Amino acid sequence: MKKLTKYFDKPFLASINFLLAITHRSAASAHNERLEFLGDSVLGVVITKQLYDLLPSASEGYLSRLRASLVNAETLAEISKELCVGDYIKLGPGELRAGGHRRNSILADALEAIIASVYIEQGMEATTEFILAIYDSRLNVGLLPSEHSLKDPKSRLQEKLQMHGHDIPRYTLLTVTGEAHKQEFKAECLIKSLKIRTEGMAKSRRKAEQNAAEMAYQLVKL
Repeated sequence: MKKLTKYFDKPFLASINFLLAITHRSAASAHNERLEFLGDSVLGVVITKQLYDLLPSASEGYLSRLRASLVNAETLAEISKELCVGDYIKLGPGELRAGGHRRNSILADALEAIIASVYIEQGMEATTEFILAIYDSRLNVGLLPSEHSLKDPKSRLQEKLQMHGHDIPRYTLLTVTGEAHKQEFKAECLIKSLKIRTEGMAKSRRKAEQNAAEMAYQLVKL
């Protein structure tokens, strides 16, 4: 079953704004990018307010990192798959052949656009209900990630080292391979005082450094 039907009736699914929300730019000149822009903001407001209410003692930094983890493209794509959003998206022939209905970025953008279409068609109250419903399990206080786990690996490693008076890590980009649109980065993390050297690989320099930092963090015994 297409799970969006659990939340919306047929008139809404036939509305101009919903149809626009599920139209990728490869399919038509009138597409969902403007709705995506609006949906991103509406989603941010709803999740921010919910976290503010759920965690009255949480610091601003923790709330910010928690919100970022809940509204990032990866989480949005996961929710889109749960809702079978890919079954609805209208794609151009090229994207269709390439399996665009399964691509995380397209799924995430479509969900933001759908949120905006609910906001325009039904108002903020209905939009809030929809967002909280699809985020229900992810907003369970007992299952929310800890503040420490949400810090990026580089920050966690540096904090651990500084706490014990060691050198801060030094990161070096070792290699970049592959074509411009499909590059692979290899980065090194060096902790001179502990004689620890690790390497990380990823599709961006930042992520490669984070991967190297994560491995170094596991090796630091203090």
